[in-house]
Amino acid sequence: MAPEKVRRTRREPVTVTFQTRELNLATASSSTPLSYRDAGVDIDAGDALVERIKPFAKKTMRPEVLGSIGGFGALFELSRKYQEPVLVSGTDGVGTKLKLAFTLNRHDTVGIDLVAMSVNDILVQGAEPLFFLDYFACGKLDVDTGAAVIQGIAAGCEQAGCALIGGETAEMPGMYPAGEYDLAGFAVGAVEKSRIIDGTTIVPGDLVLGLASSGAHSNGYSLIRKVMERAQPDLTADFHGRPFGDVIMAPTRIYVKAMLKLMAEMPVKGMAHITGGGLLENVPRILGEKLTAVLDKTTWDMPPLFRWLQQEGQVADQEMYRVFNCGIGMVVVVAAEDAARAAEILSAAGETVSTIGRIEARQEGQAQTVVV
Repeated sequence: MAPEKVRRTRREPVTVTFQTRELNLATASSSTPLSYRDAGVDIDAGDALVERIKPFAKKTMRPEVLGSIGGFGALFELSRKYQEPVLVSGTDGVGTKLKLAFTLNRHDTVGIDLVAMSVNDILVQGAEPLFFLDYFACGKLDVDTGAAVIQGIAAGCEQAGCALIGGETAEMPGMYPAGEYDLAGFAVGAVEKSRIIDGTTIVPGDLVLGLASSGAHSNGYSLIRKVMERAQPDLTADFHGRPFGDVIMAPTRIYVKAMLKLMAEMPVKGMAHITGGGLLENVPRILGEKLTAVLDKTTWDMPPLFRWLQQEGQVADQEMYRVFNCGIGMVVVVAAEDAARAAEILSAAGETVSTIGRIEARQEGQAQTVVV
Protein backbone atom coordinates (compact mmCIF):
# COMPACT_ATOMS: atom_id res chain seq x y z
CA MET A 1 0.00 0.00 0.00
CA ALA A 2 1.29 3.46 -0.86
CA PRO A 3 2.10 5.67 2.10
CA GLU A 4 -0.31 7.57 4.25
CA LYS A 5 2.12 10.33 5.15
CA VAL A 6 2.55 13.98 5.89
CA ARG A 7 3.10 15.83 2.66
CA ARG A 8 6.51 17.44 2.39
CA THR A 9 6.67 20.19 -0.21
CA ARG A 10 10.08 20.85 -1.70
CA ARG A 11 9.12 24.40 -2.62
CA GLU A 12 8.56 25.47 0.97
CA PRO A 13 12.13 26.76 1.69
CA VAL A 14 12.02 29.15 -1.29
CA THR A 15 11.62 32.79 -0.23
CA VAL A 16 8.40 34.29 -1.60
CA THR A 17 9.43 37.14 -3.91
CA PHE A 18 6.83 39.64 -2.71
CA GLN A 19 8.01 39.54 0.90
CA THR A 20 9.80 42.70 2.05
CA ARG A 21 13.60 42.69 2.25
CA GLU A 22 13.40 43.66 5.92
CA LEU A 23 11.31 40.56 6.71
CA ASN A 24 13.77 38.27 4.94
CA LEU A 25 16.74 39.85 6.75
CA ALA A 26 15.00 39.53 10.10
CA THR A 27 14.32 35.87 9.44
CA ALA A 28 17.86 35.24 8.29
CA SER A 29 19.36 36.92 11.37
CA SER A 30 17.40 34.84 13.88
CA SER A 31 19.56 32.39 15.80
CA THR A 32 16.66 30.10 16.77
CA PRO A 33 16.68 26.84 14.79
CA LEU A 34 13.38 26.10 13.08
CA SER A 35 11.77 22.69 12.56
CA TYR A 36 8.89 21.44 10.44
CA ARG A 37 6.86 21.25 13.67
CA ASP A 38 7.48 24.99 14.22
CA ALA A 39 5.94 25.55 10.76
CA GLY A 40 2.86 23.61 11.84
CA VAL A 41 3.59 20.18 10.36
CA ASP A 42 3.91 17.27 12.79
CA ILE A 43 5.76 14.41 11.08
CA ASP A 44 5.49 12.26 14.20
CA ALA A 45 1.69 12.58 14.13
CA GLY A 46 1.71 11.46 10.51
CA ASP A 47 3.82 8.44 11.38
CA ALA A 48 1.49 7.61 14.27
CA LEU A 49 -1.49 7.74 11.93
CA VAL A 50 0.19 5.29 9.55
CA GLU A 51 0.57 2.79 12.37
CA ARG A 52 -3.06 3.28 13.46
CA ILE A 53 -4.51 2.60 10.02
CA LYS A 54 -2.41 -0.41 9.01
CA PRO A 55 -4.81 -3.00 10.53
CA PHE A 56 -7.81 -1.38 8.80
CA ALA A 57 -6.09 -1.34 5.42
CA LYS A 58 -4.91 -4.92 5.82
CA LYS A 59 -8.51 -6.15 6.17
CA THR A 60 -9.33 -4.81 2.68
CA MET A 61 -6.53 -6.58 0.81
CA ARG A 62 -7.18 -8.65 -2.31
CA PRO A 63 -4.89 -11.34 -3.80
CA GLU A 64 -4.00 -9.01 -6.69
CA VAL A 65 -2.34 -6.46 -4.38
CA LEU A 66 1.46 -6.55 -4.56
CA GLY A 67 3.67 -5.10 -1.83
CA SER A 68 2.52 -3.41 1.35
CA ILE A 69 2.08 -0.03 2.98
CA GLY A 70 5.10 2.25 2.81
CA GLY A 71 6.04 2.31 -0.86
CA PHE A 72 5.88 5.32 -3.16
CA GLY A 73 3.32 3.68 -5.41
CA ALA A 74 0.66 1.03 -4.99
CA LEU A 75 0.94 -2.13 -7.08
CA PHE A 76 -2.02 -4.14 -8.33
CA GLU A 77 -1.85 -7.11 -10.70
CA LEU A 78 -4.91 -7.43 -12.91
CA SER A 79 -6.58 -10.84 -12.64
CA ARG A 80 -6.21 -13.23 -15.54
CA LYS A 81 -9.94 -13.98 -15.40
CA TYR A 82 -10.45 -11.09 -17.85
CA GLN A 83 -10.03 -11.82 -21.56
CA GLU A 84 -10.36 -8.20 -22.69
CA PRO A 85 -10.21 -6.13 -19.50
CA VAL A 86 -11.31 -2.51 -19.54
CA LEU A 87 -10.38 -0.32 -16.59
CA VAL A 88 -13.09 1.97 -15.24
CA SER A 89 -12.18 4.78 -12.84
CA GLY A 90 -14.08 7.32 -10.79
CA THR A 91 -13.24 10.10 -8.35
CA ASP A 92 -15.28 12.15 -5.91
CA GLY A 93 -15.40 13.73 -2.47
CA VAL A 94 -17.94 13.98 0.34
CA GLY A 95 -19.00 17.59 -0.12
CA THR A 96 -20.54 19.80 2.53
CA LYS A 97 -21.77 16.83 4.53
CA LEU A 98 -18.35 17.23 6.13
CA LYS A 99 -19.57 20.46 7.74
CA LEU A 100 -22.07 18.43 9.75
CA ALA A 101 -19.35 15.94 10.65
CA PHE A 102 -17.33 18.81 12.11
CA THR A 103 -20.34 20.19 14.00
CA LEU A 104 -21.28 16.80 15.44
CA ASN A 105 -17.64 15.69 15.90
CA ARG A 106 -18.53 12.46 14.09
CA HIS A 107 -15.90 11.24 11.70
CA ASP A 108 -16.43 7.48 11.55
CA THR A 109 -18.86 7.30 8.61
CA VAL A 110 -17.78 10.00 6.14
CA GLY A 111 -15.08 7.61 4.91
CA ILE A 112 -17.83 5.21 3.84
CA ASP A 113 -19.46 8.09 1.95
CA LEU A 114 -16.16 8.79 0.20
CA VAL A 115 -15.78 5.22 -1.03
CA ALA A 116 -19.44 4.87 -1.98
CA MET A 117 -19.45 7.92 -4.23
CA SER A 118 -16.77 6.42 -6.47
CA VAL A 119 -17.48 2.68 -6.34
CA ASN A 120 -21.19 3.11 -7.03
CA ASP A 121 -20.31 5.30 -9.99
CA ILE A 122 -18.00 2.80 -11.67
CA LEU A 123 -20.38 -0.04 -10.82
CA VAL A 124 -23.06 1.32 -13.16
CA GLN A 125 -20.89 0.52 -16.18
CA GLY A 126 -20.59 -3.07 -15.06
CA ALA A 127 -17.21 -2.72 -13.38
CA GLU A 128 -16.10 -4.61 -10.29
CA PRO A 129 -14.24 -2.16 -8.01
CA LEU A 130 -10.69 -3.40 -7.50
CA PHE A 131 -8.87 -0.79 -5.46
CA PHE A 132 -9.29 2.62 -3.86
CA LEU A 133 -6.98 5.49 -2.87
CA ASP A 134 -7.83 8.41 -0.62
CA TYR A 135 -6.57 11.94 0.04
CA PHE A 136 -7.06 13.45 3.51
CA ALA A 137 -6.08 17.12 3.87
CA CYS A 138 -6.11 19.21 7.05
CA GLY A 139 -4.50 22.24 8.63
CA LYS A 140 -3.31 20.38 11.72
CA LEU A 141 -3.43 16.61 11.96
CA ASP A 142 -5.39 15.10 14.82
CA VAL A 143 -4.46 11.43 14.86
CA ASP A 144 -7.73 10.26 16.44
CA THR A 145 -9.81 12.13 13.86
CA GLY A 146 -7.66 10.95 10.97
CA ALA A 147 -7.80 7.36 12.16
CA ALA A 148 -11.60 7.49 12.50
CA VAL A 149 -11.96 8.84 8.96
CA ILE A 150 -9.63 6.27 7.42
CA GLN A 151 -11.21 3.46 9.42
CA GLY A 152 -14.47 4.48 7.73
CA ILE A 153 -12.75 4.44 4.33
CA ALA A 154 -11.53 0.91 5.04
CA ALA A 155 -15.04 -0.11 6.11
CA GLY A 156 -16.40 1.23 2.82
CA CYS A 157 -13.78 -0.70 0.90
CA GLU A 158 -14.76 -3.88 2.73
CA GLN A 159 -18.39 -3.32 1.79
CA ALA A 160 -17.38 -2.83 -1.85
CA GLY A 161 -14.90 -5.73 -1.88
CA CYS A 162 -12.07 -3.50 -3.06
CA ALA A 163 -8.62 -2.97 -1.59
CA LEU A 164 -7.49 0.24 0.10
CA ILE A 165 -4.03 0.24 -1.44
CA GLY A 166 -2.89 3.82 -1.11
CA GLY A 167 -3.51 7.28 0.19
CA GLU A 168 -2.10 10.59 1.26
CA THR A 169 -2.51 12.53 4.48
CA ALA A 170 -1.56 16.16 3.86
CA GLU A 171 -1.03 18.49 6.81
CA MET A 172 -1.09 22.05 5.43
CA PRO A 173 -0.99 24.79 8.09
CA GLY A 174 -3.15 27.78 7.26
CA MET A 175 -5.16 26.04 4.55
CA TYR A 176 -8.04 24.79 6.71
CA PRO A 177 -9.73 26.09 9.89
CA ALA A 178 -8.94 24.26 13.12
CA GLY A 179 -10.79 20.97 13.36
CA GLU A 180 -11.69 20.82 9.66
CA TYR A 181 -10.42 18.71 6.80
CA ASP A 182 -11.31 17.71 3.26
CA LEU A 183 -11.54 14.31 1.61
CA ALA A 184 -11.12 13.06 -1.92
CA GLY A 185 -10.64 9.61 -3.36
CA PHE A 186 -10.78 7.51 -6.45
CA ALA A 187 -11.64 3.96 -7.34
CA VAL A 188 -10.47 1.75 -10.19
CA GLY A 189 -12.43 -1.25 -11.39
CA ALA A 190 -12.45 -3.61 -14.33
CA VAL A 191 -15.07 -5.01 -16.66
CA GLU A 192 -14.89 -7.46 -19.55
CA LYS A 193 -15.12 -5.38 -22.73
CA SER A 194 -18.04 -7.42 -24.01
CA ARG A 195 -19.95 -6.85 -20.76
CA ILE A 196 -19.74 -3.08 -20.47
CA ILE A 197 -23.14 -1.65 -19.51
CA ASP A 198 -23.84 1.60 -21.36
CA GLY A 199 -27.63 1.72 -21.78
CA THR A 200 -27.57 1.10 -25.53
CA THR A 201 -29.82 -1.98 -25.24
CA ILE A 202 -32.59 -0.14 -23.36
CA VAL A 203 -35.87 -0.06 -25.30
CA PRO A 204 -39.48 1.01 -24.64
CA GLY A 205 -41.22 -1.52 -22.41
CA ASP A 206 -38.20 -2.17 -20.17
CA LEU A 207 -38.87 -1.79 -16.46
CA VAL A 208 -37.12 0.46 -13.98
CA LEU A 209 -36.22 -0.94 -10.58
CA GLY A 210 -35.29 1.28 -7.65
CA LEU A 211 -32.95 0.23 -4.84
CA ALA A 212 -33.63 1.98 -1.56
CA SER A 213 -31.16 4.55 -0.29
CA SER A 214 -29.92 4.74 3.29
CA GLY A 215 -30.71 8.45 3.52
CA ALA A 216 -29.50 11.55 1.72
CA HIS A 217 -26.21 9.75 0.99
CA SER A 218 -23.70 12.51 0.21
CA ASN A 219 -25.70 14.86 -1.97
CA GLY A 220 -27.77 17.97 -1.46
CA TYR A 221 -26.16 18.85 1.86
CA SER A 222 -25.85 22.54 1.07
CA LEU A 223 -29.65 22.63 0.89
CA ILE A 224 -29.98 20.29 3.88
CA ARG A 225 -27.82 22.59 5.98
CA LYS A 226 -29.87 25.59 4.85
CA VAL A 227 -33.07 23.86 5.94
CA MET A 228 -31.46 22.94 9.26
CA GLU A 229 -30.47 26.58 9.82
CA ARG A 230 -34.12 27.51 9.43
CA ALA A 231 -35.66 24.63 11.41
CA GLN A 232 -33.01 24.37 14.17
CA PRO A 233 -33.71 20.67 14.88
CA ASP A 234 -32.55 18.98 18.07
CA LEU A 235 -29.92 16.59 16.74
CA THR A 236 -30.32 14.30 19.75
CA ALA A 237 -34.12 14.10 19.53
CA ASP A 238 -35.86 10.93 18.40
CA PHE A 239 -36.72 10.98 14.69
CA HIS A 240 -38.77 7.95 13.71
CA GLY A 241 -36.85 5.68 16.05
CA ARG A 242 -33.35 7.13 15.68
CA PRO A 243 -31.61 10.30 16.85
CA PHE A 244 -31.92 12.98 14.17
CA GLY A 245 -28.13 13.32 14.05
CA ASP A 246 -27.81 9.63 13.15
CA VAL A 247 -30.37 9.99 10.36
CA ILE A 248 -28.73 13.04 8.84
CA MET A 249 -25.26 11.44 8.96
CA ALA A 250 -26.25 7.96 7.77
CA PRO A 251 -23.52 6.77 5.38
CA THR A 252 -24.15 6.19 1.70
CA ARG A 253 -25.32 2.70 0.80
CA ILE A 254 -22.86 0.71 -1.30
CA TYR A 255 -24.63 -1.44 -3.88
CA VAL A 256 -21.61 -3.27 -5.30
CA LYS A 257 -21.96 -6.82 -3.99
CA ALA A 258 -25.70 -7.08 -4.67
CA MET A 259 -25.36 -5.69 -8.19
CA LEU A 260 -22.40 -7.93 -9.03
CA LYS A 261 -24.57 -10.93 -8.09
CA LEU A 262 -27.36 -9.67 -10.33
CA MET A 263 -25.04 -9.03 -13.28
CA ALA A 264 -23.60 -12.53 -12.93
CA GLU A 265 -27.05 -14.08 -13.30
CA MET A 266 -28.85 -12.00 -15.93
CA PRO A 267 -28.46 -9.15 -18.43
CA VAL A 268 -28.70 -5.70 -16.90
CA LYS A 269 -29.48 -3.04 -19.49
CA GLY A 270 -28.61 0.06 -17.53
CA MET A 271 -27.89 1.48 -14.08
CA ALA A 272 -27.88 5.00 -12.68
CA HIS A 273 -26.30 6.00 -9.38
CA ILE A 274 -28.55 8.72 -7.95
CA THR A 275 -26.09 11.35 -6.79
CA GLY A 276 -26.00 15.13 -7.31
CA GLY A 277 -28.82 15.97 -9.70
CA GLY A 278 -31.21 13.52 -8.10
CA LEU A 279 -33.52 11.27 -10.09
CA LEU A 280 -34.26 13.81 -12.79
CA GLU A 281 -30.69 14.37 -13.91
CA ASN A 282 -29.01 11.01 -13.31
CA VAL A 283 -31.42 8.58 -14.96
CA PRO A 284 -31.18 10.38 -18.37
CA ARG A 285 -27.43 9.69 -18.40
CA ILE A 286 -28.13 6.07 -19.38
CA LEU A 287 -30.94 6.74 -21.88
CA GLY A 288 -30.80 7.25 -25.62
CA GLU A 289 -32.19 10.48 -27.05
CA LYS A 290 -35.48 8.84 -28.08
CA LEU A 291 -36.27 7.34 -24.68
CA THR A 292 -37.74 8.58 -21.44
CA ALA A 293 -38.15 6.99 -18.02
CA VAL A 294 -41.56 7.51 -16.45
CA LEU A 295 -41.32 7.02 -12.69
CA ASP A 296 -44.37 6.55 -10.48
CA LYS A 297 -43.82 8.23 -7.11
CA THR A 298 -46.54 6.07 -5.49
CA THR A 299 -44.45 2.92 -5.99
CA TRP A 300 -41.94 3.67 -3.26
CA ASP A 301 -42.08 5.35 0.13
CA MET A 302 -40.27 8.66 0.44
CA PRO A 303 -38.35 8.32 3.73
CA PRO A 304 -39.26 10.62 6.65
CA LEU A 305 -36.04 12.63 6.27
CA PHE A 306 -37.03 13.83 2.80
CA ARG A 307 -40.58 14.61 3.89
CA TRP A 308 -39.13 16.67 6.75
CA LEU A 309 -36.76 18.51 4.43
CA GLN A 310 -39.54 19.30 1.98
CA GLN A 311 -41.89 20.51 4.70
CA GLU A 312 -39.39 22.58 6.68
CA GLY A 313 -37.77 24.04 3.58
CA GLN A 314 -40.97 24.43 1.56
CA VAL A 315 -39.11 22.71 -1.27
CA ALA A 316 -41.08 22.15 -4.47
CA ASP A 317 -41.58 18.60 -5.76
CA GLN A 318 -39.47 19.13 -8.87
CA GLU A 319 -36.65 20.58 -6.79
CA MET A 320 -36.75 17.58 -4.49
CA TYR A 321 -36.44 15.14 -7.39
CA ARG A 322 -33.57 17.02 -9.02
CA VAL A 323 -31.55 17.55 -5.81
CA PHE A 324 -32.12 14.43 -3.67
CA ASN A 325 -32.39 10.70 -4.24
CA CYS A 326 -35.74 10.83 -2.40
CA GLY A 327 -35.28 7.27 -1.18
CA ILE A 328 -33.90 5.66 -4.36
CA GLY A 329 -30.12 5.37 -4.38
CA MET A 330 -29.66 3.18 -7.46
CA VAL A 331 -31.83 2.73 -10.55
CA VAL A 332 -31.63 -0.51 -12.54
CA VAL A 333 -33.18 -1.07 -15.97
CA VAL A 334 -34.00 -4.63 -17.05
CA ALA A 335 -36.24 -6.32 -19.61
CA ALA A 336 -39.83 -6.65 -18.39
CA GLU A 337 -39.59 -10.46 -18.38
CA ASP A 338 -36.50 -10.29 -16.12
CA ALA A 339 -37.86 -7.80 -13.59
CA ALA A 340 -39.37 -10.23 -11.09
CA ARG A 341 -36.29 -12.43 -11.02
CA ALA A 342 -34.00 -9.39 -10.72
CA ALA A 343 -35.98 -8.10 -7.75
CA GLU A 344 -35.77 -11.55 -6.15
CA ILE A 345 -31.96 -11.71 -6.54
CA LEU A 346 -31.45 -8.19 -5.21
CA SER A 347 -33.79 -8.74 -2.27
CA ALA A 348 -31.93 -11.93 -1.36
CA ALA A 349 -28.72 -9.88 -1.39
CA GLY A 350 -30.17 -7.49 1.19
CA GLU A 351 -31.57 -4.71 -0.98
CA THR A 352 -35.02 -3.15 -0.72
CA VAL A 353 -36.34 -3.19 -4.30
CA SER A 354 -39.34 -1.57 -5.93
CA THR A 355 -40.50 -1.47 -9.54
CA ILE A 356 -40.71 2.30 -9.89
CA GLY A 357 -41.35 2.90 -13.57
CA ARG A 358 -40.98 1.95 -17.20
CA ILE A 359 -39.15 3.08 -20.30
CA GLU A 360 -41.25 4.74 -22.98
CA ALA A 361 -40.71 6.29 -26.37
CA ARG A 362 -39.92 9.95 -25.82
CA GLN A 363 -42.49 12.46 -27.02
CA GLU A 364 -41.48 15.76 -28.58
CA GLY A 365 -40.42 18.20 -25.87
CA GLN A 366 -40.69 15.58 -23.13
CA ALA A 367 -38.04 15.38 -20.44
CA GLN A 368 -35.98 12.19 -20.38
CA THR A 369 -37.09 11.40 -16.85
CA VAL A 370 -40.42 12.40 -15.37
CA VAL A 371 -41.91 11.61 -11.98
CA VAL A 372 -45.68 11.33 -11.99
